[in-house]
Amino acid sequence: MHYLFEIKTLTLLVGMFLLSCNKESTPFNEENIEKKKFISSFESVDDFSGFYLTPQAYKNTTYHELSNSIVRSGEYAHKAWITGANLPSTNVINNNHRGYPTVQFQKTPSGVFKSPCYVTLWVWLDIDLQEHTSGGEDDWFSFATFTGDISDNWERSVLVNLDPNGFVHLMHTTGQNENDYIFQTTSITFPQKEWVELKMYLDFSENGYIKVWQNEKLVSHANVKNVKNQLSQAHFGLYCSPQLESGTVYNDDLTIIEVDRE
Repeated sequence: MHYLFEIKTLTLLVGMFLLSCNKESTPFNEENIEKKKFISSFESVDDFSGFYLTPQAYKNTTYHELSNSIVRSGEYAHKAWITGANLPSTNVINNNHRGYPTVQFQKTPSGVFKSPCYVTLWVWLDIDLQEHTSGGEDDWFSFATFTGDISDNWERSVLVNLDPNGFVHLMHTTGQNENDYIFQTTSITFPQKEWVELKMYLDFSENGYIKVWQNEKLVSHANVKNVKNQLSQAHFGLYCSPQLESGTVYNDDLTIIEVDRE
């Protein structure tokens, strides 16, 4: 009799527990898992501790630092600048200007970010881009580079660039030098010498796509293919064509966050 009482009591307790779960608990699903987030206002180089930073005086023409001269928030922003042209790039030598920190999520305890992700970056830019330069290519400036590759090769990257006509656009969306645009602005130019918000949505899934908003206005939207469904590494700051002789860029208030959908 005592044994039977214990069974009935246990059954009642289990039933009450299940009823409580149904009434008060949130169902366990992917949306309830805490999303990864990376935030930097470029107040300290420690934000990028353990990540690769391009060397100071890269090719003796590109420099970068934390600066208080032009800041959107806090005391510092990331500044990068060019002091002279590099030789044109070749098939085996890349002479692009580089002045930036990277984020390398594969080196962190929590690992790479799953896509989709939202990336927000504020940019202040002063640069003069020209078409058909003597180096054999149009000038270009890159605000952001993203890759799912965890190696130092950064294979299969996707870029957010500025062209000589002043339009922000996506590059290498479906393959190297291949772009499948759904929308591309031909009227909203990028304002220079003022703070501009760039917001990017990255979906690297099988039927994924990327969107870029400039000050909350859509400027580029493209399908993306042949990318691992993850964000492993990214860099911002200064990355541009080698023939440029001068230019300055500031970055501030960077946020990268995993999301479930746009």
